[in-house]
Amino acid sequence: MNTITAAATNEKSTILGQVPAWLWIGIGVYALLLSNGGMLLNDSDTYWQITVGQWILDHHALPRTDSYSFTKAGEPWTSSSWLAQVLYAASYNLAGWTGPVVLASSCIAATFALLAHILGRRIPAVHAVTFAMAASALSMEHFLARPHVLALPIMLAWANGLMSASERGQAPSPWLLSLIAVWANLHGGFVFGLVLVGAFALDALWNADRTQQKQLVLRWAAFGIGALAACCATPYGWGSILAARKILDLGELLHLISEWTPADFSKFGAFEMAILTLIAGALHGGVKLSPPRIALVLGLLHMALSHVRNFEIFALLLPIVVLAPVASQFALRPAWSARTRAPTAVIAAVMVLLGGWTWLLAANTTFAPPERQSPSAAVDALKAHNPKRVLNDLPFGGYLIWRQTPVFVDGRAELYGEAFEMAYYRALKLKDVNQFLDILKSWDIDAVLLTPSTPAVGLLDHIGGWRRAYADENAVLHVRTAN
Repeated sequence: MNTITAAATNEKSTILGQVPAWLWIGIGVYALLLSNGGMLLNDSDTYWQITVGQWILDHHALPRTDSYSFTKAGEPWTSSSWLAQVLYAASYNLAGWTGPVVLASSCIAATFALLAHILGRRIPAVHAVTFAMAASALSMEHFLARPHVLALPIMLAWANGLMSASERGQAPSPWLLSLIAVWANLHGGFVFGLVLVGAFALDALWNADRTQQKQLVLRWAAFGIGALAACCATPYGWGSILAARKILDLGELLHLISEWTPADFSKFGAFEMAILTLIAGALHGGVKLSPPRIALVLGLLHMALSHVRNFEIFALLLPIVVLAPVASQFALRPAWSARTRAPTAVIAAVMVLLGGWTWLLAANTTFAPPERQSPSAAVDALKAHNPKRVLNDLPFGGYLIWRQTPVFVDGRAELYGEAFEMAYYRALKLKDVNQFLDILKSWDIDAVLLTPSTPAVGLLDHIGGWRRAYADENAVLHVRTAN
């Protein structure tokens, strides 16, 4: 019996030993995210993303004008994340809220498994795992069931393909263009992929012999043109690029959207610790990079400092940018015993086990967006009054669209524009009381649904023509009284 037990134990250890470090990273990230799946739904935009995806599935067409608000109804609108929205809608139809949670968790886990795999081919496995874990910790705050996480593994694979081509002194393979074409249909961040083409092209030219530079310029230029064409391989064509640019034209409004705000160093956090650690390591080790790589590092740092939503881009791409120079300078080599490829049978077994665990967890766990973004009771009370035009707080926009109620505003900032949303913000914060009263009158508002902390709630409690119809810890509803 002891012999049989020992044999079984040895067989199990052998199987576990065949699982490479990068796959363990993916398993760990997936298990962590799925165990805390509710945090992936902590964004009201997920509601309208799924709603748009369902509309696409139902109509076999893509929206080209707004039909979810009454303030911009009929105006041109491009759903640049249409493919991600369809995937989220399909996953929701398949498994309820568990579907989007599993889909987002899988893509995030695949991203960091891929990062560990890329690093593990150049440096020791323990270093690769450490950097991948640090990158996942730095990116944690932006892990949400939204289109951007579906594009993360594609962004990483794209950047790695460009880097590899640059280091070989060649132009990237045309097959790489399929990645940015998919990226362009998943999320508007694909424009950054075009920027990376120019950055790695400069790196390739810097390292090339002078006799090869002219030919290399032509090849990278041809690839860049191909990448631009691939970005137009969407149902909207060139419109996808124009739509992505609208986000960058929001001006002052970007400072009010939490994910677009600059990094905040008033309190010590993970990002500051990461920057200080990297500076200390570079100073102590005397890290040397070529000018193009230095420019890339500074560019990634500038992006992260400018907008907190770029933390994960910094965390994922910085190791890629500095990998080859640092590995060469410090003679870091992967240990041959650290397997980078897993046998197909092992991967299949891991997938089966993860699938079973996912099913078991989903059967005993109820995933749902938080109540503060899902004011179901307040919207039930709202619908009982049958209002025609509702002035809503921004966090409720997604849920109202989900409940098929036309909104005043929602998370599609590129649709509403800087002037409209800044006026809206000043009005609800009572920075301009007359502007708030003018919104109620000019838009013929007959119901107002706000969060309890919004200053306009107190004003509505004390002006004529309005009464508080419902209130709880998440929402306050006012309706217009009959004259």
